[in-house]
Amino acid sequence: MKFRIYYEDVDAAGIVYHSNYLKYCERARSEMFFSKGLTPIIDNNSHFVVRKMLCDFISSAKFGDIVDVSTQIVEIKKASFILRQTIKVEDKVVFEAIVTLVLVNNGKPRRIDKNIEKLILSIL
Repeated sequence: MKFRIYYEDVDAAGIVYHSNYLKYCERARSEMFFSKGLTPIIDNNSHFVVRKMLCDFISSAKFGDIVDVSTQIVEIKKASFILRQTIKVEDKVVFEAIVTLVLVNNGKPRRIDKNIEKLILSIL
């Protein structure tokens, strides 16, 4: 997913504010579902929530930059899956996160069955 960095994304020095990288990753994850005509809500009460993020702020994106957020599956577990999300400016990595998402139903972890696993694999 590519988009431009606007003034609302940056601090007074024109550097992307650190928490915005998390927003960009969330936006990219949601867009994966939307691009397939789906929503991140799996069924009536099941959806994915972020359980853990390991973030590496490598460099800075700046006002006017075009950034590209990419997402790859690292591992699918019983009730969760792990993604690697990378943000680049041109071909230079500026941010990387390892994100653990848990499938929950009514606030409790739910097993990822084969149909949901196929869904995850189809959107990435």
